[in-house]
Amino acid sequence: MTVAAILKHKGHDIASVNPDATVGELAGILSNRRIGAVVVHDAADQLMGIISERDIVHALAAHGARALQMTAGQLMTREVRTVTPRTTVTEAMTMMTEGRFRHLPVLEHGALIGIVSIGDVVKARIMQQEYEVDSLKAYVSGAA
Repeated sequence: MTVAAILKHKGHDIASVNPDATVGELAGILSNRRIGAVVVHDAADQLMGIISERDIVHALAAHGARALQMTAGQLMTREVRTVTPRTTVTEAMTMMTEGRFRHLPVLEHGALIGIVSIGDVVKARIMQQEYEVDSLKAYVSGAA
């Protein structure tokens, strides 16, 4: 199974902000949309970074209430790991586990076409395993 299959099921909706969005605004977007991260884009809609709930918590711990006035551009992760639609679910899961992050933007020919979370990847992996188990059961019962 690939990232393309995840996006086909979940859709290509991407929550994004410009680098001037404040942490307060970001928190509102994350809360209202019930998501864990947003991508940060420039005026040409090019990926600049990603900012997650975890980044906001770290900023609050380091800067206190002043963090709410900081911007996405100040706090975002700039070196973003990305995948393509052809990346396998196992490869994405490995990247997330080893890198200790929970969101992967999906790029195709340099354009941002979606984002997958660790929840999306785990769900896809479980579905894949269930399919394999069902296939094995069908094979065994048919072979008896």
